[in-house]
Amino acid sequence: MAYEQKPGQGSIFKNDKKEQENHPDYKGSITQLDGTQCWVSMWVKRSDGKPTFFSVSLKAKEDRPAQSAPTVTEEHCSDINDLPF
Repeated sequence: MAYEQKPGQGSIFKNDKKEQENHPDYKGSITQLDGTQCWVSMWVKRSDGKPTFFSVSLKAKEDRPAQSAPTVTEEHCSDINDLPF
């Protein structure tokens, strides 16, 4: 049985794939109180003379573009007699 987050709960993990400075330090997901699922990105911020804090960003999971195969249209197809085999 897969783990399901309850409304108002989430999980955040250290981002082991951080390659650039602007990539989040931590990533995860939460389920908001209304049941909407979101991706969480979190950065550790440090400033001279100030306490360390976290900057957090939420993005609805359905906002992520779906990966789909490119569609072939008639204009991309040539006459079958033009094929080299």
